[in-house]
Amino acid sequence: MSVLLRLLVLFCLAFAGPAQAQDDPFALLAGDNFDDIRHGIEQLATSGNSQAAAVITALQEGALYAGPDAALLIKQDETWLDARTGKPAADVAEDALTAVPMNNGVRRAAEAAMGSLELFSPDPATRRHAAEAVLKSRDAASLPGLARALQTEPDAGTRLVMQQAVAAATLASPDASEPDRLAAVNTLRTRGDLDARAMLASLTDQPPSVREAAATAVIAIDRMLQLWGLLQGVFYGLSLGSVLLLAAAGLAITFGVMGIINMAHGEMVMLGAYTTFAVQELIRAHAPGLFGASLFIAVPLAFLVSGAVGVAVERGMLRFLYGRPLETLLATWGLSLVLQQTIRSLFGASNRDVGTPQWMSGATQWGGLTITYNRLVIIIFAALVMAALMAALRYTALGLRMRAVTQNRRMAASMGIRTPWVDAMTFGLGSGVAGMAGVALSQIDNVSPNLGQGYIIDSFMVVVFGGVGNLWGTVVSALTLGIVNKFLEPLAGAVLGKIVVLVLLILFIQRKPRGMFPIKGRAVES
Repeated sequence: MSVLLRLLVLFCLAFAGPAQAQDDPFALLAGDNFDDIRHGIEQLATSGNSQAAAVITALQEGALYAGPDAALLIKQDETWLDARTGKPAADVAEDALTAVPMNNGVRRAAEAAMGSLELFSPDPATRRHAAEAVLKSRDAASLPGLARALQTEPDAGTRLVMQQAVAAATLASPDASEPDRLAAVNTLRTRGDLDARAMLASLTDQPPSVREAAATAVIAIDRMLQLWGLLQGVFYGLSLGSVLLLAAAGLAITFGVMGIINMAHGEMVMLGAYTTFAVQELIRAHAPGLFGASLFIAVPLAFLVSGAVGVAVERGMLRFLYGRPLETLLATWGLSLVLQQTIRSLFGASNRDVGTPQWMSGATQWGGLTITYNRLVIIIFAALVMAALMAALRYTALGLRMRAVTQNRRMAASMGIRTPWVDAMTFGLGSGVAGMAGVALSQIDNVSPNLGQGYIIDSFMVVVFGGVGNLWGTVVSALTLGIVNKFLEPLAGAVLGKIVVLVLLILFIQRKPRGMFPIKGRAVES
């Protein structure tokens, strides 16, 4: 009986060692079999062990060594650390140690494991990034780690991405059941982006029901992407319309009050852009810490510089040409050439670098819509400028006089309004607004002496389409033309698109010569 008992004990001991080794990821890593090492990595990544990240990182860097009796050590500079505890190891026989071997399968397992470990990072952004990485890799080995991470994830957005990563890994797992695959298809369908579409479109080796569900989901995602593309076009159109609005707002004021076709209006925009460049150069040289606030400094300075030039132009040249539209057009065109050459002489003919502050850089995603911060800021800036301009025209004494002169210059003069003074202030105000437009344009366009030439024709189109002297008409026409341009460009090209817009505008003006929102009661003066 004792002999049988001994044999039974020996039999149990013989099988206990390997079984224990199979449950110990450190022992698997200390072996020389690539499959065992890969399984050890996968077990360690899902074990919750505090040393998991350090051990796998050491393996990737070639600093993980195995010794006798399944010893596992990490080499850190001249120190040896016990991989199981992270504490310094004593009496290390370096001659008996060998580096844990690596192959492509082990490397892929280590990369997937590090992604899974980031799922438990205290930083929500890191966890979300790790979930996105697992989703794109579609690694079925990450499913246990994702399941554990989902149990403790507090952030709703990160939890959703983790669920989508589980769906992608489930579709790649050979052991997933058909109901689980169908549920995974539905989860990816709700994500609705290009990554989800690519995953669903590649499901050619799935059961028929899964393939059918994936094909239906691809059609639904295509429709959703078309809708997001439409919204993206509207956003870009609004940003372009905001630029046109800023460039045309000052022209609408001067054209409405003074009846002047100012061909030098684009150069007022250019002066605002170069004011921004000069401000940033001074900040870079003397106060680099203020660069983030450079645009806040440039906006009022651009208004003052362009406005002062506008007042000087009106007092020194235009006031002698009232009632002579052809001479006014030729004089302002010549002035535009003079201003361009002056800028070339001062700053050179090449493009100038105007930096974008950090708070205006980058973009954010809202569903399938990419919102770039610089365009969003320009839209908000245009809205604020127009609100301030309308408030000034409605609630200030200058605004009251400007509206009076716009409606009936002779009657306003007979009531004691100094129309020459109103003309000078109006031209200065319009030029100042153009200067602020130059600050915005410096963030999305090249700053060069020819900057204003690209917007002067579009500005006149906006003013005529909306109704001369009507700011609300300018707002509506600028946004309308911006959106129409953005939708025509992909279909007809940039040049042909502008030609189509111009033809449509001509047809519209033939039906409504005074624009969409003409000013009622305005006196027609020769």
